[in-house]
Amino acid sequence: MSRTHTQATIAELGDFDAIIDARSPGEYAEDHIPGAISMPVLIDAERVRVGTLYKQVSAFEAKKVGAALVAKNIAGHIESQLLDKPRGWRPLIYCWRGGQRSGAFSLILREIGWDAHRLQGGYKSWRRHVIDRLDELPANFRFQVVSGATGSAKSRLLEALAERGAQVLHLEELAAHKGSVLGNLPDQEQPTQKGFESKLFSALDAFDPKFPVYVEAESRKIGRVHLPENLITAIRAAPCLRIDATLGARIEFLLRDYDYAIANTDWLLTRLNQLHSLQSRETLAHWEALVTAGQHEQLVRELLELHYDPLYQRSQNHNFTSHTAATAFSTDDLSPAGITRLAENVLATSGETSARVPD
Repeated sequence: MSRTHTQATIAELGDFDAIIDARSPGEYAEDHIPGAISMPVLIDAERVRVGTLYKQVSAFEAKKVGAALVAKNIAGHIESQLLDKPRGWRPLIYCWRGGQRSGAFSLILREIGWDAHRLQGGYKSWRRHVIDRLDELPANFRFQVVSGATGSAKSRLLEALAERGAQVLHLEELAAHKGSVLGNLPDQEQPTQKGFESKLFSALDAFDPKFPVYVEAESRKIGRVHLPENLITAIRAAPCLRIDATLGARIEFLLRDYDYAIANTDWLLTRLNQLHSLQSRETLAHWEALVTAGQHEQLVRELLELHYDPLYQRSQNHNFTSHTAATAFSTDDLSPAGITRLAENVLATSGETSARVPD
């Protein structure tokens, strides 16, 4: 049997039954090809150990220890996760540069009889591909920017549009953050910048340029991740669809949509304290008193009127060229049924085939 390591390119990712990431858990957590399964041939501590031997002793000693660890770990993966795979199973394996770690794994799997390949250039080739394509892709699409003051249910509207077959770029979902000081999601970490960009590329790459792409009016930064420059430029130049919801509807929606935050007094107080550079000490003390007293409706009302609405007006008028000429959709109902009607109205008003039939 041939011992050559058959290689595949980024363009062939979809040709395989599974994509295996042979890097360490730490490398995988920072970023990985979407859908890849983590099967490290060296865990983080082992990688440090081998690297230290390489630098402080010799390459030969490092390779001996590394080979033993790699063989043990690959054996464990085969025994725990791969014994049920049929003969025709085709995995693609990658490591940092497509070198020794993926080479060892693919060699063993090919010796077993599986048509295993390794990714040419490894993760580094994927990363270059993502960066290049994020520069190119935004210009291919006709974005429709959903704008509206805080609490206008923009994200929920995007989800309702997606349910009706529209192409939606849900940036806050990809970033795992709602885009405000209270935007951290409970028990969910944001992706790293590299991880966010991989998800963003995969979303954009799946769109059909013949149909519009609905996206929320976002700032350059969502939590701790940043939007690529070409994407933010394309979004800010696109036509806007403005949701004009009444203050009462927005308050009711926020109380429902942020129920997890309202129920966690300590978390809410900590997040409000992040506004210390934007609000006076007296205002923050007053809002903290409202939280402690359980007066959440009044708190939301004041946050909107005194903080979020002024910020929204300044931001939209400055950043989105089509904001003042936006098509407006007025509503006093942001309940689930109201959001459904709003989505249907948006699609009906577009004057074109805005949604494609879901696959």
